[in-house]
Amino acid sequence: MKEKATSFDIAHLAGVSQSTVSRALNNSPLVNEETRRRVQEIARELNYKVDKNASNLRKQKSSTIALLLFEDPTSDDSMINPFFLAMLGSITRACAQANYDLLVSFQNLEDDWHAEYEDSNKADGIILLGYGDYTDYQNKVAQLESQGTHFVRWGAPDEAHPGVSIGCDNYQGGQNITEHLLSLGKASFAFIGDNGQQAPEFMARYQGYIDTLKKHGLEKNSVQRNAISTEEAGYNGILSLMSTGELPQVIVCASDLIAMGVLRALRENRIQVPDDVAVVGYDNISISAYTTPTLTSVQQNTKLAGELLVNTLLKAINNEHVEDYLMPAEVIVRQSCGSKLSK
Repeated sequence: MKEKATSFDIAHLAGVSQSTVSRALNNSPLVNEETRRRVQEIARELNYKVDKNASNLRKQKSSTIALLLFEDPTSDDSMINPFFLAMLGSITRACAQANYDLLVSFQNLEDDWHAEYEDSNKADGIILLGYGDYTDYQNKVAQLESQGTHFVRWGAPDEAHPGVSIGCDNYQGGQNITEHLLSLGKASFAFIGDNGQQAPEFMARYQGYIDTLKKHGLEKNSVQRNAISTEEAGYNGILSLMSTGELPQVIVCASDLIAMGVLRALRENRIQVPDDVAVVGYDNISISAYTTPTLTSVQQNTKLAGELLVNTLLKAINNEHVEDYLMPAEVIVRQSCGSKLSK
C-alpha cells in the first residue's frame, strides 16, 4: 500500500521549508507567486489532501500571547532597554488576569518573526516592544496586517504605520518638561537625542521642547546633539557639547539612559549638577531615582502601558473595535534640575 504524501514530501520536492508549503497551500501573501504555484502543482501531482481536522485544530485559540522584544544596544548583555523590562511585569500580570499565558521571545530585526506565528498556533496575537527604527521593519508589519495576524505595538501612532499602536504623548512630555525648566528661570538649553524620522518618539519629544522654546522666543538659545538611547551616546554627546567651550544652563536628554551618560561625563569633568548645569531625562526608569543627584524625568506609565497593550490585543483577537491610544506624560521633579532661580 502506497503511503500518503505529506507536506514534508512536497517541501523536499519544491526545495522549500515545510512552513513555506503550509503557507503556500493556504495562499499566504508571504509566499511569492512562483513558489506558491510550484508547491500547489506538486501537491496536485502527489494527490496531497490537507488534513481538515489538523487545520481546524491549528485555528483554535491557544490562550497565549506572544511578546516579541527587539534587540536594543545596551551597556550590559541584556540587549533590552530597562524601560521595556519595567513594562514586562505589567504585561505579565495583565495576561494572568485574563487567563492567558505569555510567550516571551527575543528577536533580531533580521528574524522571520512576521511569519513565525501564522500556522504554528503558538499564539493568538503578538505584542511588539522595542522596535527601534520603524523603517527597518515596516514591510514585516504590513505583512502581519495583510495575513490577518492580530498584533499591537508600543510606539507613536501614525497613519502611515499599519496596525494599532499604544504609546505616550511624547510631544506633550517635551512641552511639559520645557515649561517646568522655564519656570525655574532657565534660559539656555541643549537637547541630546536624535530628532529625525528614524526615531519618532525622540522626534516628538524634541518637537514639543523646541516649540515651547519658540513660544517664549528662546529657540535660538538651543543647540542639539544626536544620540541613540544609550549611556555611551549620552556621554559622547555631552563631550561634543563641552568641546565648544560653553555649556548651557540645561541639558535636556531624550531618554534617561542618555542622561546617565551625561551625568557621568559631567562628574568626570568636575561640573556640578545642578549648580553648574541642570540635567533632565525621559522615561523615569527605576534607576533615575537613585542617581547622584537624583534625576528629574518625564514618566511614561509602564503599568498602564502594559494593561493597555494586553487589553487592546485581546479585543482585537475577539474581533472588537480597537484604536490607537496616547497616554499622558508626567514630569517627575527631582534634584538634577535644581530649584527656581532667585531674582
